[in-house]
Amino acid sequence: MSSTSTLAPTSRSNAIVVRGLTKRFGQTVALAPLDLDLARGSVCGLVGPNGSGKSTFMRLLVGLVPASAGSVEVDGARLTGEGLGIRRRVAFAPGEIAAYGDLTADRQLAFLLRGRDAGALDRARALAKRLGLPLRGRMRTFSHGMKRQVMFCAAMAPDVPVRLLDEPTAGLDPTKRGEVVELVAKDARAGRCVLLSSHHFGEVARCCERVVFLAGGRLVADERTADLELRARRLLTLEFERDVSSEQLERLAAALHGDAGANVRIGAARLAAELGGDDVLAALRGLPADGPVPTRITFGSHSLEELYRDLYGVEGL
Repeated sequence: MSSTSTLAPTSRSNAIVVRGLTKRFGQTVALAPLDLDLARGSVCGLVGPNGSGKSTFMRLLVGLVPASAGSVEVDGARLTGEGLGIRRRVAFAPGEIAAYGDLTADRQLAFLLRGRDAGALDRARALAKRLGLPLRGRMRTFSHGMKRQVMFCAAMAPDVPVRLLDEPTAGLDPTKRGEVVELVAKDARAGRCVLLSSHHFGEVARCCERVVFLAGGRLVADERTADLELRARRLLTLEFERDVSSEQLERLAAALHGDAGANVRIGAARLAAELGGDDVLAALRGLPADGPVPTRITFGSHSLEELYRDLYGVEGL
């Protein structure tokens, strides 16, 4: 399992400090200028659709790809001039799996953990056994999910202050995903900073107290998970027949915004309104009596995924 030691507190409250971090590939902006502080002893969820910049951001943090602009500091070490120092402070589980097929899982772990602290391999082996991985099995016989678990074990074993986990639960069944989430939460309680990217909004809500949302290489939202869940519970969506006009929707949106103080977004034959309170009936009574009648009304049961989709218009989650 992950290191049993609890990291001693330092004078710095933030384990990761990012300022103006930018990445361009030619004319394509993979990551727009980003400022971010991540605290010690916390788990931050990094979410967004494919191609949003999540993996690029993580690779920038450890110097695997060069930044076009900006600065990164991890546990007091700056990326510029101290890239090796950062990698000594960070354990990284990449989203892309690279494994030697002829190696056993045990030898693969030993390879991945070369140069780490003396107890790292033993901790990785213990974690692999907990997850039910056959250490003597060869990597080429492992499923995609099993290979990902090997990478997860290697990332959770070193005694470092920061872990970056890129889609660690992809391809895992719900039980294994739950175990991974539990281990990540335990790691943060020991004082580590964990940045976890995921497409599973449920597990993000379970173990992350903060969510950073990227779309198109840009920061869309950075909020406490509890605040996001409250916003999701106050999200009202109205769906209409396809022949509803944009003028009719705009009139309804204006009424919701004016009477209920709602943050409203107009979609295709639908309105999404983030209400300022829980009085949905008052909001509905304020709609024009001669307006189109919704075919479906939903309130109080939206997920975080639906919140991002309906309020920010981001598809592909």
